[in-house]
Amino acid sequence: MGEETGGRSMYLIDGRRVMVSDLLAAGLIKAGAKLRFKRKRVGATFDATVTDNGRIRLEPAGEEFRSPSRAAMVAAGMRAVDGWRAWVVVDEGRLLDAVRQEFLDQTISTAAAATDQPTEDSTRHRIHEYLRQARRRADQQDPERISVRELLKLWGAKDRGDQVSQIEADLANHGLVTSPGFRAVTLDTVVSLTTPRDDPEEPTTAESVDIEDLPATEGDEEGSDLNVRLTVGNLTPLDEVASVSPNSGLEEAITTMLLNDFSQLAVLSGPRTMRGAVTWRSIALAMQQRPDARVADALVHAEVVTYDRDLFEVLPTLQQREFVFVMDESKAVKGIVTTADVAQRYGEMATPYFQVGELDQTLRWILSHALDISTVQKHCSRPVKSFNELGFGDYQRVLEKKDIWEKLGWPLDRQKFIVRLDEIREIRNKVMHFHPDPVSEEAIDMLRNFNSLLHRYRDPA
Repeated sequence: MGEETGGRSMYLIDGRRVMVSDLLAAGLIKAGAKLRFKRKRVGATFDATVTDNGRIRLEPAGEEFRSPSRAAMVAAGMRAVDGWRAWVVVDEGRLLDAVRQEFLDQTISTAAAATDQPTEDSTRHRIHEYLRQARRRADQQDPERISVRELLKLWGAKDRGDQVSQIEADLANHGLVTSPGFRAVTLDTVVSLTTPRDDPEEPTTAESVDIEDLPATEGDEEGSDLNVRLTVGNLTPLDEVASVSPNSGLEEAITTMLLNDFSQLAVLSGPRTMRGAVTWRSIALAMQQRPDARVADALVHAEVVTYDRDLFEVLPTLQQREFVFVMDESKAVKGIVTTADVAQRYGEMATPYFQVGELDQTLRWILSHALDISTVQKHCSRPVKSFNELGFGDYQRVLEKKDIWEKLGWPLDRQKFIVRLDEIREIRNKVMHFHPDPVSEEAIDMLRNFNSLLHRYRDPA
């Protein structure tokens, strides 16, 4: 199995979910193996067979699926279920998940022995060991807790960009999910690495089960990582929310709001019991009507939404009420999002976008005034008919040419300029490929400084 398994391991660990066909090819399960799924809660049993091409055939219906989760979902008529922890290999008396874990252990070990890139292999092995230990803790009901930022660092990522699908695949291959879902919260939110709920009738959130479990066509069974939503949880940390009880005096509410510079304050009877909110306006009206008014007299309605709710769906409510409270997967109130938060986030998203646009237009203007299009065309990697068709890669290829650089007459170091332009290109790609994490202040400063430099030297000599 040697090199073939090592190569497969390198691919799996780099972003694909393990499939039953992988177990079959590795000899860890045989064609014709009988599988059984028991729903103890309702006393139902479902049988299936592994086909010679690694699919799961339901008995006696004969429907075939690549995904254990899809097969279990259809067999039981459930909306979602973790099929890897549902199906048992009858002859061996162990879950398909256990076979998957053996496959991962085996292939990562083989890859370690075969690879000639020890640094890369060491990283894969470290991630595998971390997730294996996290799975052990999850099975013991003592889940690993880690901030999203630190979780991403394990894969060498600073934000939820291109590596998200790889991270999700690695988690799924170890039978793990994050609670709350790490896509839908802030980078500093602490999440737990857990296993999906046993025998769930409904998923708790969009990310509480493997994405392959959700209804889709047969062609989508292997899963899809398309997720470009901005959620309310991306705007607020899920943490304890300052609050008062309905029986509190207004002095307590006023003091809490003044100390924390709040415009509104949650009114709770318990972490999961929202009574409403008080605002400066509602407090003023209550005190005007009754000098001895208490919090209960100043209550206004407060909307509560789940942390993974699409922000665009909540915007009408925010426009009307100016705030919504946010609850986590346990239904506890853990955050608040205001219109000011939304304005700040859209400002964070718009600033780098406009900075990149200004850079693009300025570089294009500089080249069009210093050169003719025929000079530029021979340095582009594709046919271009006008300066308007140039991109950042074209700017680099053109400006790195010594003779063209000299035509500009800039008293600047060409090599350093090109290095920074390449960094700008990477920022540009991040800005244009949307994901929920804002561009860093360092990157925005880099854009601003580069724009300032171009404005200073943009007139050709």
